[in-house]
Amino acid sequence: MWKHCIFAALHCVVDSQDLFLEPRAEQTWAGTLNFSPYASNVPLNVTVDANNIATFEWTYDHDGGGSVCAAHPETGIQWVVDGTKVTAHGTGSDPSYYGFEGVIDGDTISGDLLNNDQESKVGTWTVTRNAPMAPPQCTGPAPAPPGPTGLPEIWPVPQTYTSGSTVLTVTPSSEFFTGSVPPLVESAFARYTDLCFAHHVAPADGTVLSGMEVSVDSQDESHMQIDSDESYTLSIPEDGGKATLHAKTVWGVLRGLETFSQMLVFDFETDSYTLPGAPWSIDDAPRFAHRGLMIDTSRHFETLEGIRSIIDSLPYAKINVLHWHMSDSQSFPMEMKSRPKLWDGSFSGQERYLQADIEDIVEYARLRGVRVMVEFDVPGHAGSWCEGYPEVCPSASCNQPLNVANNETFAVIEDILKECTGGHFVDGGVQPGLFKDKFIHLGGDEVNTNCWTETDSVASWLSEQGMTADQGYAYFVKRVAGMAIDQGHRPVQWSEVYDHFKTDLPKETIVHIWKGVTNVTEVVANGYQVLLNVGYNSKSWYLDNLQVQWDAVYSNEPCDGVPDDLCSLILGGHGEMWGESVDMSDLEQTVWPRMAAIAERLWSPREVTDAGDALHRIESFRCLLNRRGIKSAPVTNSNARSGPSGPGSCFSQ
Repeated sequence: MWKHCIFAALHCVVDSQDLFLEPRAEQTWAGTLNFSPYASNVPLNVTVDANNIATFEWTYDHDGGGSVCAAHPETGIQWVVDGTKVTAHGTGSDPSYYGFEGVIDGDTISGDLLNNDQESKVGTWTVTRNAPMAPPQCTGPAPAPPGPTGLPEIWPVPQTYTSGSTVLTVTPSSEFFTGSVPPLVESAFARYTDLCFAHHVAPADGTVLSGMEVSVDSQDESHMQIDSDESYTLSIPEDGGKATLHAKTVWGVLRGLETFSQMLVFDFETDSYTLPGAPWSIDDAPRFAHRGLMIDTSRHFETLEGIRSIIDSLPYAKINVLHWHMSDSQSFPMEMKSRPKLWDGSFSGQERYLQADIEDIVEYARLRGVRVMVEFDVPGHAGSWCEGYPEVCPSASCNQPLNVANNETFAVIEDILKECTGGHFVDGGVQPGLFKDKFIHLGGDEVNTNCWTETDSVASWLSEQGMTADQGYAYFVKRVAGMAIDQGHRPVQWSEVYDHFKTDLPKETIVHIWKGVTNVTEVVANGYQVLLNVGYNSKSWYLDNLQVQWDAVYSNEPCDGVPDDLCSLILGGHGEMWGESVDMSDLEQTVWPRMAAIAERLWSPREVTDAGDALHRIESFRCLLNRRGIKSAPVTNSNARSGPSGPGSCFSQ
């Protein structure tokens, strides 16, 4: 048995009866350290002096700056043993940048290497007491450092792929992408030419990839929907010539172009573009059809330029839905021509969206393969409506949930829906209305009915109808869902609506689950389709939870606990960027790179779960976002959107 002791100062010896303590001036431990991709089973030597101060010494295969066989001592670290647990936390800056935690088993300690936040796990270590201390050495030929000089990184991982070992030289040109394609794809050709070939270089020699031939089965480029096919095949020959990209739809072409763009590596030494790993054969499609990011323009106004920048970033990770939480208690920023006083509830006369602005954003998203699903949260979260139309609220002093007893409330909602949907949906054609998606989000969460029972006119109406307040809530959410259904659309409602009313909901309703108490298996077993992003737990996809790290987000499996035959009813999920504490000054760096972890979970095969492998790739992807002008925060921050803790490469932060 072990007692609590200071390990460096006292040598704990255990026999069958007693624990004897023997003074010891110094201890030595030796073993190995793994820190992918920088150190693979390299010798680790640990010395602990009589004052419980530890020194950890190892030599990188290569460090983050690309230096080969770089020695790395960590010094001045307090060594503490409590029971069988060892902690040796650094200060977060050199010379004690990293931290170590482990478990004692006899004469051996095994545990985790921690990043400078002393929380994020970045590697493992194992040492044995009094083992011979090994001289520094590299474990083999040093791999290339991450990023521009390494193999291409594809995020998210494709469904299936094979690759080789040939490095092709790529010749940029304004005609690199060719094919008989519709205008949407032609505009993507221009966009991806700029993304792929940011540096102006001379024509290359050697085994040259000179272009890409693109073909698509369907020329339809009307707005993407939940059932749109995004599959593609990409082939890159070993002997140069042209790559080929084929897809059934324009949306598959967009996904394939993004994959190709991430495979290119610019070599600054030779002033040329390269594509390592040829020949490549990629056959790819998403695991989940609905992969979204929610933005909240009701808690803080977000500018049109800022929304366009967010939309630009989404297809880089193959995210295909912008969930636009348009209004809430704080503001109603959108122009409604049938109800022109609604935007009296905006923060100011300058923080509003014209309908022409909405049309521009929806079209901008279409060209990038992004659906726009708008949300008007009712009957709760709607106090801002009272500014222009006080009659839709219970009273001036108690303004939400919206007034269930007044038919004018439902007339206003129906007018809003008609402007958004055009009043109907066209299968396979050009959609009417401002928003072209078949899904429309109607909220329904966090409804406290006290205002109804405390307002005489509403309480009297409920009594006349023979309803409790909770039954009034059911009447409200089902009535507005029915409006959307009558207009040919599918209502999306938050999980409280199902939790309260179960199978009384129409089957067209999509249940958006954010509460941990909602039984996902029960919802899908009852035949409802689901969007999933449980909001407040240690693996949360609510991006306003700034302390939830990317690897926890990455480990959140949508179908955990759900039978395989029911998993298909989970359409996908969202990262939800609630806007209480975010505005245009920090929106992008709060979303990225954690949104990338959600993106890979929703696109890639279920078995792609290794966060240790993903760390290298997500660091590279974060740098790609930065190169493309997207403000993505460092990957391993303890606080999601904070800046780097010190100087260093983009590829190791």
